[in-house]
Amino acid sequence: MHANIGMLPDDAPPLKKPRERLISLPYLLLRGSTAAGAFAMGFVQTFVFARVLSPDRFSVFIVVGAIGYTLWFSDLGLAKILFVKLRAPHLAGNRDDSTARQATAVISFYIFLAIVASLACFAITMAQTASTPRGAFDLALFMLFITLNLAWFSLRTISIAVDLFVYFERLELVRRVVNIATLLAMLIGLPFTGFLIGSNLLWCALFAVASIKLIGRGALVPRWHDAPRELLSFFRLNRRSIARSSTGALSGLFVATFPYYFVPLAYGLGAAPIILEVTFRIFRGGCVIDAAICDLAIPGQTRALAARDAGRLVRTTLLVTGLCCVPAAIGCALLIFAGGPLFTFLLRSAATVPPGIVPILVALLIANILQIVSEALLQYSGFFRSLAYNGAAVVIMMAAITAVSAAAKFDIVGFLAAYAAVYTVGAIGLAVAAVWGPIRATALFHGSTGSWSSALLSRDVPRPRTLL
Repeated sequence: MHANIGMLPDDAPPLKKPRERLISLPYLLLRGSTAAGAFAMGFVQTFVFARVLSPDRFSVFIVVGAIGYTLWFSDLGLAKILFVKLRAPHLAGNRDDSTARQATAVISFYIFLAIVASLACFAITMAQTASTPRGAFDLALFMLFITLNLAWFSLRTISIAVDLFVYFERLELVRRVVNIATLLAMLIGLPFTGFLIGSNLLWCALFAVASIKLIGRGALVPRWHDAPRELLSFFRLNRRSIARSSTGALSGLFVATFPYYFVPLAYGLGAAPIILEVTFRIFRGGCVIDAAICDLAIPGQTRALAARDAGRLVRTTLLVTGLCCVPAAIGCALLIFAGGPLFTFLLRSAATVPPGIVPILVALLIANILQIVSEALLQYSGFFRSLAYNGAAVVIMMAAITAVSAAAKFDIVGFLAAYAAVYTVGAIGLAVAAVWGPIRATALFHGSTGSWSSALLSRDVPRPRTLL
């Protein structure tokens, strides 16, 4: 499979230059609302959990949540491959039933993983001598609540491929509002178990509604019993792309979650994991907002790739980069001038955040702009090899700096500063890969009358090494 998201068939003429806006304004408003909801939910969850749970139990839920993120932060790149395969026929006005069956199998697989993870969490917790059935049940429900995000965000990717992004964001807005409301309801007496049960029932309703709509658009099929066979077929037909995309995805997973394992081991439970959680909660909030802004560009970027319109691709990418700078600037200003009171408000007496965390967060938020913008462009244009190389390099650097931190006995601030330095280096590397990869390739083939793949094979045009 070539890295030709939304590319035309080999014998088709190039598309006319699109006249629509670089980004959809309704999508901008909705995606901005859901991103704000995601950002707010992270703070609300920390705020509420710090008040309804003891510090030790709070830190246990942080670790369980990190294990859950291990699943949903990494879809092994499968949804991005499905995007590539669904986007091209959709832009051509066709449907790909085979890919729709494979997409159904992948989503079913993710839901199955979430259920298995929650059952395993219950069993492992019950095996502990100090555990109770109620406590194990709560942890299992929380694990399910976290891990179902994996299937949900894969559905989001599929919905963008068939231009159902506005509909999906309406569902996402409902989800965020209801979840925030139920979180806050715990402050006035809603049982913690009631919050978890209600949140998972909401998942069931959202999956049902979203799946029905995607089936109607031809992105999913209603035949779930064929899922195992179709999943095996998907892995067999796309093994090279999966190997590359999963390398990048697993690298991202490691970078995002390994501190949640290292910090409790190195510094113990209690204050250190809570400091890590509030730091990463803000950092992930920035990731969510930047990813939401980048989502706005995906339809336009893929149409520019299909039309081999390098100018439009660059303008759209620069537009979302500029938009990402706005919330980052606001966040950095708040941290610099009001970081102390913000941390105190969030955590109360659960833990005290050292002042050195503020410049670390500022650096992470700035580097995250390069990371997310470049990563999105590389993913949705199919440059999985670039992501794999960069991810592997960052993992090696992270492992090395963690070993140094342990040997030198860095405190939590020193470890997070080292983490931020390596993350920044990786983000710069991705930005270089994005310019050298899809942007350079589109410029090389600008105005070409043949297909993307035939242009790549031409002796007169150098082939970028980052393409599949």
